[in-house]
Amino acid sequence: MNERDQRGYFYLGREYDLEAGTTTDRPFLYPARHLTTHAVLLGMTGSGKTGLGIVLLEEALLQGIPILAVDPKGDLTNLLLAFPSLSADEFAPWIDADLAQRNGLSVAEAAAQAARRWRAGLAEWDIGPERVARLRQAAEVALYTPGSDAGIPVDVLHRFQTPDLDWVVYEEVLRERIAGLVTALLSLAGREVDPLQSPEHVLLSHLVEHAWRGGQDLDLPALIRLLQDPPLRQIGVFDLESFLPRKQRFVLARALNNVLAAPGFADWRKGVSLEVSELLRTPQGRPRASIFYLPHLNDTERAFFITLLLEAVRDWIAAQSGTSELRAILYFDEVLGFFPPHPFRPPTKEPLMALIKQGRAAGLGVVLATQNPADLDYKGLTNAGTWAIGALRTERDKDRVLEGVEGAAAAAGAGFDRARLSRALGALKSRLFLFADVRADAPLFFHTRWAMSYLRGPMTRAQVRSLGLQDGAGEVAQDAVQSADVGQAARFAVAAPAAAAGRAAAGPPTLPADVPQVFVPAATTFEWALHRHEQRTGEMVLARSRRLVYRPHLLALGTVYLNDERKGVQQREAFVRLLDPPAPPAPVDWSQGEIEGLADELCHEPLGEGEYLPPPAHLARGAHYGSWTKSFAEHLYRTVRLSIWYNPALELYGRVGESRRDFRVRCEQKARTGRDGEASKARAAIDKRMARLQDRLRREERELAEDEADLAAHKREEMLSYGESALNLFTGRRPSYMISNVSRKRRLTQQAEADVQESLEAIDDLEMQLEELAAEWEEQAAAIATRWAATLEEFERVEAAPRRSDVVVDFCGLAWLPAWEVETEQGRRLNLPAFAAAAE
Repeated sequence: MNERDQRGYFYLGREYDLEAGTTTDRPFLYPARHLTTHAVLLGMTGSGKTGLGIVLLEEALLQGIPILAVDPKGDLTNLLLAFPSLSADEFAPWIDADLAQRNGLSVAEAAAQAARRWRAGLAEWDIGPERVARLRQAAEVALYTPGSDAGIPVDVLHRFQTPDLDWVVYEEVLRERIAGLVTALLSLAGREVDPLQSPEHVLLSHLVEHAWRGGQDLDLPALIRLLQDPPLRQIGVFDLESFLPRKQRFVLARALNNVLAAPGFADWRKGVSLEVSELLRTPQGRPRASIFYLPHLNDTERAFFITLLLEAVRDWIAAQSGTSELRAILYFDEVLGFFPPHPFRPPTKEPLMALIKQGRAAGLGVVLATQNPADLDYKGLTNAGTWAIGALRTERDKDRVLEGVEGAAAAAGAGFDRARLSRALGALKSRLFLFADVRADAPLFFHTRWAMSYLRGPMTRAQVRSLGLQDGAGEVAQDAVQSADVGQAARFAVAAPAAAAGRAAAGPPTLPADVPQVFVPAATTFEWALHRHEQRTGEMVLARSRRLVYRPHLLALGTVYLNDERKGVQQREAFVRLLDPPAPPAPVDWSQGEIEGLADELCHEPLGEGEYLPPPAHLARGAHYGSWTKSFAEHLYRTVRLSIWYNPALELYGRVGESRRDFRVRCEQKARTGRDGEASKARAAIDKRMARLQDRLRREERELAEDEADLAAHKREEMLSYGESALNLFTGRRPSYMISNVSRKRRLTQQAEADVQESLEAIDDLEMQLEELAAEWEEQAAAIATRWAATLEEFERVEAAPRRSDVVVDFCGLAWLPAWEVETEQGRRLNLPAFAAAAE
């Protein structure tokens, strides 16, 4: 593997030797996990800050790390312009024709020039087309345009819907969400408020909480109505009128209504929802870079949307388990005005500060990019663990940056040479950055690599619209907006047979007592039914006559209880079928006639006016309903299956309705726990063996010290004995005694030397065993990690099936359904459903 493609590291460029003024051959690799302490990218126009940001995001996508990117200027859209073949045809649609003309080039010539330049630039940094292709394949890049359908529109008002969370458990989280929603909404209405001091903010927060606690879904019209006639009579110790009089409530309601009535506000109410888990990964679990393009919005609208987005991210991190790895990136480009220093408090500041403080535990890395350090709150600056600083405009900017880096270094206990860095900052050129990481030994300088994406500058909304159509974003937006255009009414708006006309009675016919009957009341006016029919078919209908008639149908209601303790399934499913069955013995096709919502409308007595058509003979015989009940139960028993995900390697079952992405996340958590547990046990065993070896090593080292001391003593004694022998030769003492004494001393010295050698060999052997044991641990750890990683590739679908006793037919009988029978000017007869469920 190329050094720049190491797992867990971002290849941002090469180290730069400031003294020599040259770029070195050493690649600059930034550990991805360090980004959990957040990062600040600083540099004036022309410093290369935008290019560095694009490079950082490219590396994250190559590592499979999903991204949320806030793009106020439109620069980050360039992330979609990665062309694996690096051909002129790929560059041509994105060439600035006016600029090419000013340079004396045609668009085709400028495109060829750009392609050559990009190919050469990437080659200089050892990047080939295959790495660009890997970038395109590594993740999905989606371009969202809140308040516009140029890209993928975003439905922000769904945030007012009641969350599926328990108030007892998540009260703090829910109140934080409410505060963010109300702050964003009031900012859009042109009100800068303090959540603790503003009566408007307090009252709206109480209204939202009251609705949510009652399980009532909200939208902006409903909130405006609640504001005009609140269900609360007291706020704190004050009555409602004293706290916020009716006149002031009306002024606020009118301001919110002006927002709702604005011509462009409809674009805020369609599109995808701000569900962060879906923005980070596709339904198949593939990483996603979600870019929120905002140049078309004014400052108030940007603050409104960004606040809601940041609050959604706060909800997401509250649901995540702790991790030390980088799980996702929130990239905020050109943060000017959204995170200002004290005393300014735009609605975006509080949630952004909360993400910086709380994101690390959830594995969220926040990256803030801006031209001027004065754009950022000082607390936010000092909370960043990584700084990339390019050329700055003024000495004051440089001093503020140094203060922030020094504060972050002091908080982390890292060293900081202010004088040296101050001199270096004044010498930076384009694409040269000072990089300070509180987890690294010392700051360094690096030169950014060439971006794989074509940096053509900010895109216009027209270009975004074109880009969206090319990448299928238009289809995504259309699906999100128009998925409900054709409802169940299409299945019941059929041409009525002419023979049925004229045979209706004023009341329901008398049927045998063993024929169960229910009645569905008319809930749709003729005008509305006709309007829906014209919308669905695209034809204009001129009605000559109309009447409300009740038609007989076979209705079956069933409930299936799916209980499987081993798979963790405990589910209740309801089924409704509305059919015109053939006469027995022909079988009923129960796979047809599915309808939702009808069970809630049933009555046991006829309601309102209308005429009743006579039922066919087989619907008027009670005996048939018994056989239909049995066949419906058999159909449910044989066809109802609940499919869930299953990982056989981990013996983990998915939850009902759980997506593959969410199931994989749970598998990752279990695999991580299993891996860590197995590694901990293996490490404990290794540590135990290592401790024994280390004890032996310490004993041998003590013995060596003793042996060396003995050897030194014996050598001294031996030298003394030699001296004594020499003296005795002159004094005439016995030679035999002298020889014996010298020989004995020599033997003791040799024995001591042997003991020292033995201890040295024993120590070498023990040190070799320790090295082998360390290598054995590395092999075990790698094998454990590989084995548990392999478990994440084993996914399959398993089914839970009911027992016969789990299938209950709640009703099988005759249902009278209302419809408007229309005769057109052309003589056609139409049957337009008039019950509520048909309109869904």
